[in-house]
Amino acid sequence: MNLIRNYRNWRRYRDTVSELSRLSNRELNDLGISRGDIPFVARKA
Repeated sequence: MNLIRNYRNWRRYRDTVSELSRLSNRELNDLGISRGDIPFVARKA
């Protein structure tokens, strides 16, 4: 069960990083996120 949960968490992290990385700096700024904060924000998702 831990393996499946870890895989799902990793996929959620990668999907979030990918989605946020596609946004422009202006869009990220509107959300209150800097480009360097993306990994931190994705870990919290």
